[in-house]
Amino acid sequence: MRLKNKTALITGGANGIGLATATRFAKEGAKVILWDVNDKGNDVVQQLKNEGHEAIFKKISVTNEAEVQKAVNEAFDHFGRIDILINNAGITKDRTLLKMSKQEWDDVIAVNLTGVFNCTQAIAPIMKRQNYGRIVSASSNVAIRGNYGQTNYVATKSAIIGITKVWALELGSYGITVNCIAPGFIQTAMTDAMPEEVRKQSIAHIPIGHWGVPDDIANGYLYLASDEASFVSGICLTIDGGAAR
Repeated sequence: MRLKNKTALITGGANGIGLATATRFAKEGAKVILWDVNDKGNDVVQQLKNEGHEAIFKKISVTNEAEVQKAVNEAFDHFGRIDILINNAGITKDRTLLKMSKQEWDDVIAVNLTGVFNCTQAIAPIMKRQNYGRIVSASSNVAIRGNYGQTNYVATKSAIIGITKVWALELGSYGITVNCIAPGFIQTAMTDAMPEEVRKQSIAHIPIGHWGVPDDIANGYLYLASDEASFVSGICLTIDGGAAR
């Protein structure tokens, strides 16, 4: 098992990619700390426990700095260490520049960017004391190529690539690697809401000819969180079926 004796904290873990990652990590031997704003996280953790895995759930918004710090302390008290942080929580509120409200801008920035900052800043000191850590955050392939109507989302996902490189420099001497993943179109509840015509157009730009599934991204998270990637830091791994850029 590739994550045996490791403790992994996964944000946005109740659905989609986060759920697939929590399940995969548990099967690979990790003790799982699941955070989400959705109460479904309780069901996910109960299922993991029924399968013989160690897991706990905390309903929390990553945008709340005080809540995050309190939850990190509780998780550390429970397991005694935190080896892996998967900054997976994210939202979209799409609108073209001329129609986007300040609230839509602020909401996406708060979850997708400030949330990553809050979680990483709270957990990095623990990893520093351990002299070991794996931090992996969710970017997106639109950070590289842009996307119509996603000023706020693209801004956050581009920033994730930048701060990943900064943190890799700052934390590397403490045995901590920092990376991110840039998914393409993945079949989740978020993308299910897209109009059918947009879905068809997106597939036309993917050489492999279909969208990915949450497990495709969970596999990437697993690699970067494992000791197999001990010499990999500061990168953005794109998983998008070769989508045209």
